[in-house]
Order: sequence, then structure tokens, then C-alpha cells
Amino acid sequence: MSDDTTAVGNETTPGTETESDRATDRAVDESERQRVHVTRGLVDVLLDMAEEAEPASMNLVLAPTPAGEFDDDLGLDPETPVLTHFYMAEAGQSVSAVFGMDLGTPAGRGRARFLTHPQGPFELTERDDLAAVVLLAVPPWEGRTLAAFDRAGRKLKLVVLDAEPPREELD
Repeated sequence: MSDDTTAVGNETTPGTETESDRATDRAVDESERQRVHVTRGLVDVLLDMAEEAEPASMNLVLAPTPAGEFDDDLGLDPETPVLTHFYMAEAGQSVSAVFGMDLGTPAGRGRARFLTHPQGPFELTERDDLAAVVLLAVPPWEGRTLAAFDRAGRKLKLVVLDAEPPREELD
């Protein structure tokens, strides 16, 4: 059977999809949504910062770069977000305090957060600032004590990529 035909009953009809094909596509889509991609460099910096900040907790906004913007082929769909940057919480705080607006994070960024729980637990709590994706770390500040969660607290698969994000230049 060629790639552009699918089985329907005992016959093959070009261009038709079976319910099984649609279920497989939905499972692949769901599997991709349950993955969070992050560069090793960002993970290393975040864990180092968490260790230096201990016993204080951290709460940083993370920003992605589409996989297609990397110089190297990451083997991902070009639109797949890869977490590559963070924004310091202090940026824009004086304006935020007066006007209640977060001006420290560029528009369209910040759908992910990095949080630490220096005294535990290794799960999201009701006190945490949530985002679509939350990277949570606990001591000892290592890769095995870093995990990704969705806003409902469900654990996601964290994929650490050995890739350098594209260089950004100021105009």
C-alpha cells in the first residue's frame, strides 16, 4: 500500500483516512504537547542560579525560540517552541508596582516559568505562579531534580537539547 492510500475495510481507497489513522494522529499530537524542549545551556544556568539563591526561591519567566530558527536541525517541527531564555523578575517592577502591568516581559513571551522549591515539595502547589509550562527544581540542583509540569500539575516529558540558540543582535 502506498503512503497516500489507507485501508478502508478490505479495500484501499486513495486519500481516505480510517478512524485508526485519526486516533494515531491524535496520539502523536498529544504526545508532542506533553513534551517540553529546553536547551542544555538554559538548564545549566537556571540550576546554577537556583543554587546561588538558596534558601530563597526563584520565579522567572522563560521564553522560547522556534526550532526552525536554530542553525542546527533539531529534528523537530520548525514551529516547536524550545525554551532558550529567561527574563529577570526585577525588570519593570517599579512600573508594575504603580500600574499593575508586567513590562519586564516582552509582549507574546512568557508562557513558561522556572520555579524553585528549596525546601520542597517536588510538585506544584497552590501558592505557585502558574503558566502553560512550569519548570520546577528542588535541591540538590541537578538535572534529575528538575521537571516540567502543565498548569494543572501534570508532569510533562522534559527534553534537554544540546543546541545553541541563534544569536540575537541589537539594531
